[in-house]
Amino acid sequence: MNNNSFKSYILFALTTIFFASCDKDFNGIGTDIIGDDNFEIKQFEKSVVAFNQNLGPVQSNNLPINALGIYNNPAFGETTANFATQVVLQTVNPTIDVALKPEIESVVLYIPYFSIKTKLKEDGVGGIYELDSIYGPAASKIKLGIYESGYYMRDFDPATQDSQVYNTNQNSLFDNVKGQLLYTNEEFVFSDAELTEINSETKEVTARKSPGIELTLNKDFFTEKIINASPGKLTTNDVFKNYFRGLYFKVEKSGTSSQLALIDFRKGTITVKYKENKSLTETDEKDRVSKSIVLNLTGNSVNLFQNNYSQSYIDGITSPNTTDGDEKLYLKGGEGSMGVINIFKDNELDLLRTNKWLINDAILTFTIDATTMANASEPNRIYLYDLNNKKQLLDYTFDSSLGSSSKFNKNTHGGIIEKETVSKRGIRYKIRLTNHIRNLISNDTVTNVKLGLVVTENIADVSNKKLATPVFAGNIKQIPTSSVINPLGTVLFGTNPKSEDQDKRLKFEIYYTKPN
Repeated sequence: MNNNSFKSYILFALTTIFFASCDKDFNGIGTDIIGDDNFEIKQFEKSVVAFNQNLGPVQSNNLPINALGIYNNPAFGETTANFATQVVLQTVNPTIDVALKPEIESVVLYIPYFSIKTKLKEDGVGGIYELDSIYGPAASKIKLGIYESGYYMRDFDPATQDSQVYNTNQNSLFDNVKGQLLYTNEEFVFSDAELTEINSETKEVTARKSPGIELTLNKDFFTEKIINASPGKLTTNDVFKNYFRGLYFKVEKSGTSSQLALIDFRKGTITVKYKENKSLTETDEKDRVSKSIVLNLTGNSVNLFQNNYSQSYIDGITSPNTTDGDEKLYLKGGEGSMGVINIFKDNELDLLRTNKWLINDAILTFTIDATTMANASEPNRIYLYDLNNKKQLLDYTFDSSLGSSSKFNKNTHGGIIEKETVSKRGIRYKIRLTNHIRNLISNDTVTNVKLGLVVTENIADVSNKKLATPVFAGNIKQIPTSSVINPLGTVLFGTNPKSEDQDKRLKFEIYYTKPN
């Protein structure tokens, strides 16, 4: 190895170590970096092209987290989120002898919210909780109806034998064939109250549960469906899921304001408690035996959206400028929209490769349109990925940094919202793509891919869901699952803003070492 090559290698290694350990605020390169006199540290800002892409309906079956409720986003419009799920027997083929005169006492549905116990109550026993992932004005009400589902959700598409796909826009498929109403509440609230079970005789608390949906379903329905089920209907869950096709959760407005919650329905249960005689000969009411059957909400499921978008949002995503970029980027989760970013033109990349620059750092900075987003909830994070190959960037893969919670892991790669100290409103998002740019420049066989930009709910989830109809000339067929889950959106300044907003445009900065 010659002397100059050795110096280049050492400097590259030192700068790589330095930027891998830099702080989370994306501080730029300072003058305190010690380099060889034969090298010069430089920084330049180059223009990129970024534009909007409307996505339309998207696959929403078997999501890890689902939305329920109504959210009115001032920047995007109103979304109503319904939900349907199959239920399965926790223990198949339960023994039910009608000769023992079984009688249901209660049917309780329980689905926990995302919550944190912040402290104990004054009695030192009960808990005080804070809810997470609830959107909309506090204590807002919705009308909630829970129905027997009349639609059978298949595991596989009979035409292709691929996994069956259900989309966000198929609410009518379930609503038109819904069965008996099992529960209704015209003033349902996502409450943060701890849930308790109380002994009817001693009035003592026998069990405590974190906040969640807890309600009583129709006993007569479950008497016929479970206790009086025809022979063979409860023997296996494959048979049971076709016999009892699950639940359909339907929400409607109740008042002027509403709320929407993200919920892990897979943790939900239906507990059917009943009593029966000890035997055919022992029929004393006082000696009846207590039993229970538990149903889990772990079968196939689908989130169903109904959207009433604002005209400004529709106008913003209708005719993207794919040549110069759009004035603003509208990132919307669910059945929403994304940003498409082209970092380099082919000749620009060839020039950088010829110059043989050593890339120290590369950062994309997105400024939030604070005026448009003034009264809207803001997503904590955005996610940048390889749009062509539907996978994460190298910077994502190599980043093992940990945050205060899993939602803030990979914080060196970034995409986490930066907020004003006083107002707590968002200012910008920054994403580091240093390794991606290094790979492009150092390897002339690597393709200059387009990048996709979406809101994300879970930075660890890099799976994808199919679009109902491919977009962008058929080149975009899937989007990240984490974006489908997130009900929020953000408006960012793009690459072609108005003259008065030039200082807020999307910035792409590269810091590099150039041989003298």
